[in-house]
Amino acid sequence: MSLDEHVESLKAKHAALEAAIAEENNRPQPNSVAIAELKRKKLKIKDELERIAHP
Repeated sequence: MSLDEHVESLKAKHAALEAAIAEENNRPQPNSVAIAELKRKKLKIKDELERIAHP
């Protein structure tokens, strides 16, 4: 996998996590533990993207 493909894959995962967070927030009783886990995963991907962009 090339670097560009890896970055695009990370961006897609980041967007999917954002959608999952929004979906969970729109539920009648959002699961705060699930939201926290999703946000943690999203932040980890964001950090990796930053690391790639600024080595």
